[in-house]
Amino acid sequence: MDVTRRLMSFQFTFFLFYLQAVLSGNPTDTRTVPITVSNLEDVLNHNEIVFVNFYADWCRFSKMLEPVFEEASNTVPAAMQNVVFGKVNCDSETEVAQKFGISKYPTLKLFRNGRVQKREYRGQRSVEAFKEYIEEQMKSNIKEVNDLKQLNDIDGKKRNVIGYFNSKESPEYKTFQQVASNLRDDCDFSVAVGEIAKKERISGDNIIFRPPRTKDQDMVYLGSLVNKDLLTAWTTDKCVPLVREITFENGEELTEEGLPFLILFHNPDDAQVVQKFNQIVSRELLHEKGNINFLIADGTKFTHPLHHLGKSTKDLPVLAIDSFRHMYLFPDISQMNVPGKLKQFCADLHSGKLHREFHHGPDPTTSPQIAGQEQQQQQQQGGGSAPQEKRPTTPPESQFIKLAPSKNRYTLLRDEL
Repeated sequence: MDVTRRLMSFQFTFFLFYLQAVLSGNPTDTRTVPITVSNLEDVLNHNEIVFVNFYADWCRFSKMLEPVFEEASNTVPAAMQNVVFGKVNCDSETEVAQKFGISKYPTLKLFRNGRVQKREYRGQRSVEAFKEYIEEQMKSNIKEVNDLKQLNDIDGKKRNVIGYFNSKESPEYKTFQQVASNLRDDCDFSVAVGEIAKKERISGDNIIFRPPRTKDQDMVYLGSLVNKDLLTAWTTDKCVPLVREITFENGEELTEEGLPFLILFHNPDDAQVVQKFNQIVSRELLHEKGNINFLIADGTKFTHPLHHLGKSTKDLPVLAIDSFRHMYLFPDISQMNVPGKLKQFCADLHSGKLHREFHHGPDPTTSPQIAGQEQQQQQQQGGGSAPQEKRPTTPPESQFIKLAPSKNRYTLLRDEL
C-alpha cells in the first residue's frame, strides 16, 4: 500500500513538473545547436545567420553566459528559419576553436551565409540585447534611393558601393544583395532600381565604388555581375583598406588582432597627410601586411597616447609604432616621404632595434672611422677622455593595449604582450 501511495505521489509530482515546464516555455527546450567539426560546414552553409557561442565548461564567464544564451535562442521567432544559435565546446572541439582563432572565453561570433563576420559581438549579454542584435542583423543594409540626387547626400566620410539595377528580381541584384550583406560592417551600400536608374544604366546594370572624401572619382566594377566570388573579391578590396581608421568603438577588435600598430595621429581636417600616408604604405609596406596594422587616428580625440609620446595636438601630424609593450616615435614626420625611411622604421621594430636603442642609445657602428668620430664627440660632450656612459631610458608604455578585451569579462587564453 505504501509503495502504491509513493508511486502515485511520484506520478502526480512528475505531472506537475511537466505542466509547469509546458506553461513556462521550458527553458531546457533550447534551439541552440551544438557545433562540432563534423557538422560545422553543414550548419554554417545551410543557414543565413548562425550566432555562435565559443565556450569552455571550466570558464566562469562561460558559465554565467550559458543560461542567458540558451534562453535567447528561444526568443528568435519561429518564422526566422534561417537563423540558428550555435555553441562550440572549445575543450572538446579544439580544431573548430583553432580554425576561428579563439583566444578568450566566451567569444561570440556571427556567421553570415557561411562566412565569419569580422566583428565579434561585444554588446550587452542579456536576452533582450541578443534578440535585438539578431533582429538588426536580419534587416537589409542596402539603402534604396528614390532620386539619384539622394546619392549626393550619402556619408562622404565612408566607403560607399552603389548599384544601379533594372529589377530587384534579377540575378544581378540578388548577387549584389548577398555581397552587401556579407560586407555590411565594411561599407555602406546604396541602390537605385528601375526607371530612376535608367540614366546610369545605358549599358546595363552596373556597380560603382565611391572612395571616402572624393568627388567624381567613382570606380566602376567591370566583372560579371552574377559572379559572387568575383564581385566579393572586388568589393572587399575596395571596402577593406590597407590603412584603417582606429576609433574608440573599434579599438578593442583591432587590438585583439595582436599586430603592432603603425599609427598616424592627424588633424581631422588634414586629408592631405592621410592620403600621403596611404600612398607610402601602399608603395613601400605591402609586404608588411599581416605583420603590422596600418592605422590613422583623430589626434584631437586620441590625446592620451600623444601625451605619453611627449606630444600634443599642436604637434600633429605625429607618427608612431605601438608594439603593445611600448610606443616608439618616428623621429621626423617630414622624413616620412623619404624612400625607405618608413620601411626601415618597421624593420627596426621587428629586429628589436627600436627597443634596444631606446634603452641603450644608438647601436655601435662597425666602421672604425665613424666609431672614432662618435667617440671624439662623446669626449667633447663629456669633457673627459673616456666615452660618456649612456643612461638607460624607458620608452613610453603601450596605450592601445588598454583597449584590449577586459580580464573582468573574459578568460584570456594568452598573455597580453
